[in-house]
Amino acid sequence: MKQNDLLVRTFDFGVDCLKFLRKLPNDSESKLIRFQLGKSATSIGANYEESQAGSSKADFRNKVKIALREARETHFWLRILEKLDAYDSEDFKNLLKECSELKNILATIVKNTKI
Repeated sequence: MKQNDLLVRTFDFGVDCLKFLRKLPNDSESKLIRFQLGKSATSIGANYEESQAGSSKADFRNKVKIALREARETHFWLRILEKLDAYDSEDFKNLLKECSELKNILATIVKNTKI
C-alpha cells in the first residue's frame, strides 16, 4: 500500500464515521458517543496527514503514534455502540473492520519506523 492510499483511507474513514453518527438517536448517551467518536475518528486522518510533513523521522513516528492512539479510541467507542445497541448493519460492520485494519497498519508503521 502506498502512503497516499492510507491518507485516502483515513480521510474516508473519518467521513464514513461522521455519516454513521448522523443516524444515532438524540438521547444523552448517543450525544456523548457522537462527540467522542466523531473527534477520535477524524483525528486519525488529521494526525496521519500531519505526519506526512514531519520534520524528522522521530516527528513522523510520533504523529503516527498519535493516529494509532486515536484509532484505538475510535475502536473502543465503536465497540461501546455495538454492545449498547447491537448494531448489525453492513455500514457498522464495515466501520469496525476498517478501524481494526487501520489500527494494524498504523501499528506496523510505528514498529517499522526506526529513529
